[in-house]
Amino acid sequence: MLKKLSGERLDAVLEAGVEEFALHGAAGANMRAIADRAGVSVGALYKYYGDKDGLFRACLDRSLRAVQEALEEATGAPAGMKEYARRVIRAMLRFSREHGGYVRLYCAIAASGGADAAGLAGELEGAAAGFYTRFISAGQDAGDLRRDMDPGMFAFFFDNLLMAAQFAGCCAYYRERFRLYCGGALEEQEERLERELLKFLESAFTFAEEDISHRQGDSMCGEG
Repeated sequence: MLKKLSGERLDAVLEAGVEEFALHGAAGANMRAIADRAGVSVGALYKYYGDKDGLFRACLDRSLRAVQEALEEATGAPAGMKEYARRVIRAMLRFSREHGGYVRLYCAIAASGGADAAGLAGELEGAAAGFYTRFISAGQDAGDLRRDMDPGMFAFFFDNLLMAAQFAGCCAYYRERFRLYCGGALEEQEERLERELLKFLESAFTFAEEDISHRQGDSMCGEG
């Protein structure tokens, strides 16, 4: 009879699963490797999660809860739109530092392609998409943000910026990409990234198109 695993040991199993699925994807992950990393038997994995798909689902649910908790904590207290953005940026950078495996898992799923990845997109993106869209719409209603933008589109742009910053904190390729553009490791430049990203967002979110002046013939939008 298999020994019942403690809550601490189950946490270790899920953390080990996240790392294995992030490295090899759902199809390539190895249950033996997860068990060895967590210090449990393979039989215990099957007892608690049924099969590899069940364990993958549990790991994914854990990562989604962690993201939602980080966002809720960042935006729990009332604030202006710029302060909300600052909190979200800080929360997501901290999340990347503390839960790099979760971010790498997301990256692995996004890169895998296929119907399974498409099906997971709604779960992975749904909470953030809804939150950021409401966040922007509320700012428009309050008169804090430009009214000539599509909230869903700008939420998509905002999330893409945050996602790239998160990847730069824990994925080798994106770390190097950040270094090439910004001249150093993200860990050394988080304050600078926050400051410059807020400048970028403030311009993008507050200046309506008719308020932006360009030299004649130099408009990004072109004529007509």
